[in-house]
Amino acid sequence: MCSNGCTVWIYENKHVDNRSFYNYVFLKRTHHICCKHLFWLTYVMGVNSSKKLAAKCSFLSKDEQHIVSSSFRLASRNSEKIKEEELTKLWGCQMDSRLLQYINNYLFGIGEMRTNTVELERFAELFVFCTRGTVDEKLKVLIISLGRSDSESNDIPYILVKEYVESIVASYMKIQKLSNTKQFKTWFSRGCFTSAQNIQRLAESLTHDLAAADSITRRALEVWLQGSTVLGQLLLFVFMHLYNISHKDKSQVALEKTSDEAHCSTEREKDRSLVPFCRGLDLIPSYPSLLDLNQIVFINANLPQQYQLEWRFLFSSEIHGESFSTLIGRIVNQGPSVLVVEDRNGYMFGGFAPANWALGPNFFGDDSSFLFTLAPRMRIFPSTGYNQHFQYLNLHQQTMPNGLAMGGQHGYCGLWIDSEYGTGHSSESCTTYSGYQQMSYSKDFNFRHLEVWGLGAPPLTPQEKGERVMSGTSILDSNTENKAMLKMAGRTIHSEGIREPSN
Repeated sequence: MCSNGCTVWIYENKHVDNRSFYNYVFLKRTHHICCKHLFWLTYVMGVNSSKKLAAKCSFLSKDEQHIVSSSFRLASRNSEKIKEEELTKLWGCQMDSRLLQYINNYLFGIGEMRTNTVELERFAELFVFCTRGTVDEKLKVLIISLGRSDSESNDIPYILVKEYVESIVASYMKIQKLSNTKQFKTWFSRGCFTSAQNIQRLAESLTHDLAAADSITRRALEVWLQGSTVLGQLLLFVFMHLYNISHKDKSQVALEKTSDEAHCSTEREKDRSLVPFCRGLDLIPSYPSLLDLNQIVFINANLPQQYQLEWRFLFSSEIHGESFSTLIGRIVNQGPSVLVVEDRNGYMFGGFAPANWALGPNFFGDDSSFLFTLAPRMRIFPSTGYNQHFQYLNLHQQTMPNGLAMGGQHGYCGLWIDSEYGTGHSSESCTTYSGYQQMSYSKDFNFRHLEVWGLGAPPLTPQEKGERVMSGTSILDSNTENKAMLKMAGRTIHSEGIREPSN
């Protein structure tokens, strides 16, 4: 008997507390039952019901049964069906309004077939199809979400597909801000925001392979979805978030453990959010952000996976000044990097350099290199394999061009930054990169901003690698790259004259 006079019988004589409440029932032995026990009774019955239903969905894994049953219980208020208005109330503030409408189309139907409620199996199906579905399953969600029948063979207007993708991108960015992940905070705290224009550009970049026709056939959509890995990652992030909304604001303390367990089980998926950690700006109080979060996601999604976790700030013309030698000093021997340029006409473009930047007369790098544009549209130009002209860096040479290059050949580079800082060119064609088009407004350009980011941890120094320094080695033999630059510049290294003779 509780303090309120309620007698509670426990099924199978098992004790009920905050740690063990499944498969128990409360029996009323008095004329009333207190609010505490009424809540537990309702909750326990709801848990049993939704978990049993989830177990019947054979397509759900054990972890997915836990996620889906918890989400269904919350949205349905512990009943056997979810009402459309309740789901709208729960999810509406979490996403773009267009995506909410698409989801409701899929769950509740369209036209005369529309219902006011949805059962768990359909609710679970949406989760699986959007987080790990096959091409056919994702196509089914797309077609029905757009108000079409899955059995129809009619073509779908390109503009509708583009808007569907745009709603996913917009929801992804909104959820990034709402969930306030550690990665997002490192950029947002430094003035990096999201703009509606770049949401549209990112969506357009994900669908541009379909843009050749006004209407898209089912087969063309299948081929497109097969190759749309970035769209798949965005869907995964969005729907993992929706099905794991915290229960704390929607129920009593009894549900907190369930919510926490669900969050822990999907932490790995959340880490795949395509937003890298921003490093290296701690000592810079006011950073003039050049990149929008959509642009960062676009570049990062196309990097090799091992470089997607962390970006290190290396150089900005706004902070370090307009100096080519300063640029070299900041990027040499810093590992793989991303270079971004904005010309004076507002065109933004750049490249991924997979190799250490180093001064020399030859091209270097490997075929994971690519060039990209960010404005007025987002495009990636991967390697063709035709030649190995991926990276070039030289200074103070009489017989070789002085500057930084990616792709093409001297005088006709995909991207060229001249040693006379502030000028460059982007050729009309470049055989190094596939699908390449001139990236700047005009072939020869002046730029107003240049930014470079290192990817991952910087390369280890010989000392950090644990390499032994030969006895008798002079301090004068250190900083070989800087000494090489001085020699290239024709400067005398006066310290060489004071070297002690060897024993």
